[in-house]
Amino acid sequence: MIHQYEEKLLTLIDQMVETASDDELFAGGYLRGHISLSAADCERDGVTSVDVMNQAVNNSLKEAQSELNPADQSLVKSLWQQLQQNAAVS
Repeated sequence: MIHQYEEKLLTLIDQMVETASDDELFAGGYLRGHISLSAADCERDGVTSVDVMNQAVNNSLKEAQSELNPADQSLVKSLWQQLQQNAAVS
């Protein structure tokens, strides 16, 4: 379940490449690492809940908050919310 959800999120990011702005490409690339790491941690721990994985990504982003300036943090957070919504719909 987690692997399929991760793939869906990463596919959504990949689909943005042709039309995304530079800022959106940055945010997508940044999120890829957090999504993949969180998915791997969930799979390692036997977690199958998408909600738990989403929270793991949220926690990962919060822990890395100092890596980004406030504008980039906002951009990444916005894209992450959009990806979660789009993944839930498709």
